Amino acid sequence: MAAFRSFARRVRALSPLVAALLACAREPAARGLSRVDDWGRTVALAAPARRIVSLSPSTTEIVFALGLGGRLVGRTTWCDYPPAAAAVPDVGNGLEPNVEAVAARRPDLVLLYASPANRLAAERLASMGIAAVGIKLDRSPDVGRAARLVGALSGAGAAADSLVVAFDSSLAAAARAAAGGAGRRPRLYVHVWADPPVTVGRGSYLNEILAAAGAENVFADVAAPSATVSLEAIARRDPDAIVVLAADTLAAPPLAGRAPWRVVRAAREGRYLLLEGSLYGRPSPRMPWAVRDLSARLRRGVAR
Repeated sequence: MAAFRSFARRVRALSPLVAALLACAREPAARGLSRVDDWGRTVALAAPARRIVSLSPSTTEIVFALGLGGRLVGRTTWCDYPPAAAAVPDVGNGLEPNVEAVAARRPDLVLLYASPANRLAAERLASMGIAAVGIKLDRSPDVGRAARLVGALSGAGAAADSLVVAFDSSLAAAARAAAGGAGRRPRLYVHVWADPPVTVGRGSYLNEILAAAGAENVFADVAAPSATVSLEAIARRDPDAIVVLAADTLAAPPLAGRAPWRVVRAAREGRYLLLEGSLYGRPSPRMPWAVRDLSARLRRGVAR
């Protein structure tokens, strides 16, 4: 009995220490989740996000690809993929968004494109106690990094890892298939704007798609994502076809009726590639699809 009383006294003496140790063990869970976004800001959540507003079509695609579409409570007017996104309430624009409309969805996480135009919105949301993360999505490597960031803040880290592995392997396979069937690389001009002419350089996501699909961007020597060029410069580079991103790929090409563009042989002869803007115009997990689709089109010939 004396031995038991001695043991009990030791247990009582240790109890505060045991409690403290258990509290320390629980501390990471109490602190929740913390990640650094693409503005260099630390974004913290008490628990994995359950109500998400996505203010970029790219992040909306990533949310659905991670299996988190059921948690999406707000999206932009331009979030058109997957089709299920149409059922999510529209909160307006993704740049300089309506903060009140976003807050009305009661999100615990808002995904913003990391543009200077969105910094004020992020600060206003933070002042309301709503976590807002800035995500840069401009090139193919950004897709995996963004998926892991969204996955970490939503408790879907394993799904994000799987998505990144599948994306990287599918993209590499699509590029290998395109290279295997390639002959001469078609030379393409990418139309962004007509007056003045604006195109994409090698710093753009669309340039990555062209290269992976076995084509050559005639302005790939321009380091910037986009640049203003002249009609004379386009005519001198004499592209095989003009790439146009469009919502309706069966519509008339937008340059067909513009007389000044007749100096460009491809425009004069009606050689266009009208590509689906939703698929080709944004960094997303669907990039391998775009590479395969363009590669197949190039094999059939560049003329419309």
